Amino acid sequence: MKSAVVMLPSLGIGHLISMVELGELILTHDPSLSITILLTPAHYETKSNANYIKTVSYTTPSITFHPLPALPQPPDTSTPYFDLIFQTSKLYKPIVRDTLRTISEKSTIKAGILDFLSNDAFEVCTSLNIPTYYLFTGSAFGLDFLLYMRTIHENVSESFKDLRTYIEAPGTPPIYSLDMPMTMYDRNSNSYINLLSVSENMAKSSGIFVNTFAELEPRVIKALADGECIPDGPTPPTYYVGPLIRDSSDDNNGDKCLKWLSLQPCKSVVVLIFGSIGKFKKDQLEEMAKGLEKSGQRFLWVVRSPPPENEKGHESALKEPDLDDLLPAGFLNRNKEKGLVVKNWAPQGEILRHKSVGGFVCHCGWNSILEAMRAGVPLVAWPLYAEQKMNRVYLVEGIKVALPLKMREDGFVTAEELAERLRELMEEESGKKLREHVSAISESAAAAATEGGSSRVAVVEFVESLKSVRV
Repeated sequence: MKSAVVMLPSLGIGHLISMVELGELILTHDPSLSITILLTPAHYETKSNANYIKTVSYTTPSITFHPLPALPQPPDTSTPYFDLIFQTSKLYKPIVRDTLRTISEKSTIKAGILDFLSNDAFEVCTSLNIPTYYLFTGSAFGLDFLLYMRTIHENVSESFKDLRTYIEAPGTPPIYSLDMPMTMYDRNSNSYINLLSVSENMAKSSGIFVNTFAELEPRVIKALADGECIPDGPTPPTYYVGPLIRDSSDDNNGDKCLKWLSLQPCKSVVVLIFGSIGKFKKDQLEEMAKGLEKSGQRFLWVVRSPPPENEKGHESALKEPDLDDLLPAGFLNRNKEKGLVVKNWAPQGEILRHKSVGGFVCHCGWNSILEAMRAGVPLVAWPLYAEQKMNRVYLVEGIKVALPLKMREDGFVTAEELAERLRELMEEESGKKLREHVSAISESAAAAATEGGSSRVAVVEFVESLKSVRV
C-alpha cells in the first residue's frame, strides 16, 4: 500500500497555508508519499480560501484535500472565537476517526500532523496507533511558553489576570502577566484548560514542527533542545522548518500598490498593514492619519472600516471603508504624492519585498513577522489581539527586530508617539542599526530555506524517521 501523511489544519487561511507549505516540503524530499489534508466546511467559507485549495490541488496533485461532512449539530457561533475552534475540533472527533479508518484501508498512514488548535484529534490518532505530530504555527518562543505552561500552572496558583507580575520561561525575556494572551488570563476558563491540554499532548507527541528557522531564535531553541521546557520528561523531536509562508496576490490592489512603490526612493516607505482581521475605531484611524502626516515619511497604509460595537471575531466582514468619512478632512489630497491608502487588503509579502520599503508597522502576528524577516524589513510593533502583546516583548527585547510603540491601557496610540517612532525607524541611528540587524536575519532566512539549509535539513530528518515507522 502507498504510504500517506494525513494532516488536520485548524480554521483560518494562515493555518491552512502553513500546513500546505509543510506538506509540499515533505513531498520535495519524499515524492513517494501522499499527503491527505482533512478540511471542515468552514475552510471553504470564503471565495479566496476555495480558490487557494483549488490552486494547490491543481499544482500539487500529490496533496489531496478530503472534505469532512458538515456537523449534524453545528457549534454555537456566539461562542468566543478561540473556544469555538476547540469546540469544533471536539465535535469532529468521531468523523475524523471514521475518516482515518477509511484512509487506512487504502494507504499506510505513516504520520498524522495536527495543527496545535486541532488538539482533540490527538486522542483519535494515537488510539489508532498513528504516530502523531503537531504543527505549531507560531514561534519557537511561543512553543517554549506553551510547553512550559504545565510547569507554570503547577507553581503558580493565581490566574495571570490577577498576578500583576512577570512570568519567565526558559530562554525567554520576562513577560508581564497582562501581556500574556487573554485566552490564558483565567486558569478556570475553557480556553486556558484547552491550552493546558495542548501542552500535555504535545509533550507526549511523536514530534513538533515549528514555523520558524533556527538562526532567528537560537536562545529559545537551545532551551527547548536542553529539555528545560518539559522538566518532567523527554522533549519530543522538534523540527524548525520555517518560514512556511506563501504570497498571495489574487486581488486588484496588488498592481496598484507595486506600481506606486516603484515610483518611490529605495527604502523610503513605511508600510502599515494589520493582518487579515485587524481593525481600528474611527478615533484611532484619525489619530494614525495625523501621526503619519506629522512623521513626514512616505507610507502605504491599508485601512478597514471600524468594527461594529457588537462584532464577534469570527463574524467579521470586510465592508468597503469610506475613507473621506474615516480620515481627517483633506488628508488624502494633502498626502497624495507621499502616501497611498488602500482599502481592506494588499499583497503584503510582495510589498515587503519591494526595494522602496524601509519599515513595517506590524500587529505582531507571526506570519507577518516571518514575511518581514525574510524581506529584511524592521518593525514598529503594534499588537492588537491573541498572543501579539507577548510577541511584542520578544520582538523588542528577545530577537531585537522591532521598536515598541507606547500604548495607553486601552491600546490607543497617539499621533505624536506614532510620528516619533516612524522618524526613529527611518531617520535615526537606532533605526539604522535595527535595519542592519534585520538585513542579516533576512540572509539567514533565505539560507535556511535552501537545499542544505537548517529548515530543509529538519524536513529531511523527519522524512528519514518515517522509514523506520511500523504501523
